Amino acid sequence: MHNEKMTTRVMLADDHHVVRVGLRAMFSRFPQIEVVGEASNGAEAVLEAQRLKPDVVLLDVRMTDGAAFDTCRKILAMGENVHVIFLTSFADDHTIFEAISAGADGYLLKDIAPEELIKAITQVAEGRSILDPSVTRRVLGRVKSGAETPATPAGLEILSAQELRVLALVAQGMTNKEIGVAMGLSDKTVKNYLSNLLDKLNLSRRSQAAAFYVQNTLK
Repeated sequence: MHNEKMTTRVMLADDHHVVRVGLRAMFSRFPQIEVVGEASNGAEAVLEAQRLKPDVVLLDVRMTDGAAFDTCRKILAMGENVHVIFLTSFADDHTIFEAISAGADGYLLKDIAPEELIKAITQVAEGRSILDPSVTRRVLGRVKSGAETPATPAGLEILSAQELRVLALVAQGMTNKEIGVAMGLSDKTVKNYLSNLLDKLNLSRRSQAAAFYVQNTLK
């Protein structure tokens, strides 16, 4: 269990050496983060992730070999104990959706405050999904807090009303426990709803479901 560990093991994958140096220096101030390795391109990131088995890989969207999304998929295919956060300077919706559709557990911009980055890494290591705040704000603008039932977004008609509500809260970054509190359901019931909606949408990860919801909501 990640929350039983003293530290979260992080690998840096960015084609700019100065960025990796800066991140290492920043993380050295936070004992709960251990940088276990680096990679300068996608192919190297896959090999190093396989060798080092980090908890979280911080991956840039624009790598020199142009294979960031494929790199993400290959790293995640190693097992559910590894997580990927895209840490980048690009904030356009298309890139965000591509990244999360590749299975990434988070998408953050490089101007994020150090404390917020540490918090995001810890949350992702514990199984949460972290979307760029600008995307989250647009989702929240479309989905009122549970008191109102929004029109079903195109592509999600296959879901029941409860499954759609669970998915909307997943897209807001809530954990199963938080969703259970918001909806008055047990953790087990929320887990069942999530499992069912993933099957219906032919998806395997909650971050993919969140991206799918956002894409169809913002059309």
